[in-house]
Amino acid sequence: MRRTTYPVVVRRRGPALERAIFEATLEQLIVTGYARLSMEAVAAAAQTGKASLYRRWGSKEQLVLDALSASLPPAPEPPGTGSLRADLLAVIGALRAAMASRTGCAARAVISELDHERAAAFIGLVHRQILDPAHLVLLQVVEAAVERGEASLEVATPTVLDIVPAMMMYRAKTQPGGFTEEDAQALVDQVLLPVLLRPASSARGDRG
Repeated sequence: MRRTTYPVVVRRRGPALERAIFEATLEQLIVTGYARLSMEAVAAAAQTGKASLYRRWGSKEQLVLDALSASLPPAPEPPGTGSLRADLLAVIGALRAAMASRTGCAARAVISELDHERAAAFIGLVHRQILDPAHLVLLQVVEAAVERGEASLEVATPTVLDIVPAMMMYRAKTQPGGFTEEDAQALVDQVLLPVLLRPASSARGDRG
């Protein structure tokens, strides 16, 4: 007599279950958006019970925050190519990859869908894990260029460093192809290098 076999159900626990829940959360954000995301849908996609979610996360906001925080890529390291232009392009390339990742798409979906007040917690997360580290690595790149005699540290103001994420977010929202490699080269060659390579004394003179 032929025996009937049944698939073995493996119950995930701990880190494995958490990863599955976070992956399901990101996928739901990309497909349905934040407003339509529900704990029930995430539980079904992760093949777990709602109780597993509610035991740890009291709301979908906290679940989404934890999913994004755990999944965002680490900040890029200073490339150290020996060239300011090459370093800037490498850093911007790493930021482009982060923005185009599933986690980056999910984060942008949340921020673009909510008004500023409701998105405050998510904006804070983006600052802590993306924008602030990006500012730091860009400053480190400029400091290395200063040591080589390429650039002036005095002109690397917060406003100048803000140009990179601001332009990337603007193009991501307004341009079908997002922020492209050609955009990155134009940003470096037409904006950043003319400013960063400018003598500090000249910048002070323009301010009167």
